Amino acid sequence: MKIVKAPTTRSYQDYLISSLKAPEEAAAYIEAVLEEKNPEPSLLASALQDAIAARVRSNNLSAEAQNYWEKLEELLSASGGAEIYTLVALLDALGFRLVVAVGQDDRLQ
Repeated sequence: MKIVKAPTTRSYQDYLISSLKAPEEAAAYIEAVLEEKNPEPSLLASALQDAIAARVRSNNLSAEAQNYWEKLEELLSASGGAEIYTLVALLDALGFRLVVAVGQDDRLQ
């Protein structure tokens, strides 16, 4: 009797990174994280890291973006994104909303 291995399913992380290759999906993902009322401290850094991983897989991450990410990652690891979430809360209290949208940059194509 021959043993046949059934194909395994893709991991959620692989699926997520693949879906974030679309700039609109990545923007919506980051925006949803920013809208969290009581986010985990590492949530924003994790979402940004996922979006960056999608760009890396697409060979679409500029050196400039990589440099900004390294600086921001350092800040987020120290604060958990408290400053960013405080800004979002302040804007909400003022009746505004922070939106993450796809820019008109050719690097996103």
